[in-house]
Amino acid sequence: MVSSWMLCLATGWSQQVHKAVPAQKKAEEKKEAEKDVPLYQGLSLEWEIAGLGSYLLGSDILNSEIALRANLKNRFLPVVEVGYGKADAINDGNDLHYKTSAPYFRIGLDYNIFHKKTHLPGYIYAGLRYGMSSFSYDVSGPDMTDPNYGGAYVTPYSYSGVKSNASWLEGVFGLKVKIYKGFCMGWSVRYKMRMSVKEHENSVPWYVPGFGKNAGSSFNLMYNLIYNLPF
Repeated sequence: MVSSWMLCLATGWSQQVHKAVPAQKKAEEKKEAEKDVPLYQGLSLEWEIAGLGSYLLGSDILNSEIALRANLKNRFLPVVEVGYGKADAINDGNDLHYKTSAPYFRIGLDYNIFHKKTHLPGYIYAGLRYGMSSFSYDVSGPDMTDPNYGGAYVTPYSYSGVKSNASWLEGVFGLKVKIYKGFCMGWSVRYKMRMSVKEHENSVPWYVPGFGKNAGSSFNLMYNLIYNLPF
């Protein structure tokens, strides 16, 4: 009886050992494979064209940018984005004319969610951006009258060269797909959260280059043409 019990115990222990060894070996192989991935995986140059296309179709707002993205271990994707934003619009509700143009900058990091699937012709990523812009704007509208004096006093509402600056955060979710050799295309959805914007005592920026219409938050859809640099 004792011998049978000891035999069963030994058999069970042996089975557990045999199960643990392959699992441990698999984990070690996975760790070694990750170590073998080189740190530097290349650079890509990206051009956002959705904003330019919208402007050519008649929008009052122009937004275009380029980005330089690095690939580290096919997992981490640091990126720098430089763009130009322009607006020349009249608000139909109050007849205010707003005009501005300025560059903007963003810096951020994306994470390749499909970094283990190296056989795929692209990847899906998620990340964060910090954006900033320093700009000046012109705003003008209907003349203002003082009701205390029967409308006798008229004050023109027009300000030129009003200086402002803004900063914001962006949450990013997108994809990149190879289309031919080093050429790729990509889509991304961005949720923008305003951090700060400098206001004038008599006016508020209506449009912020790189952020869009001045609000607490907004969504933005972007389309990129991408070229993987050959070095």
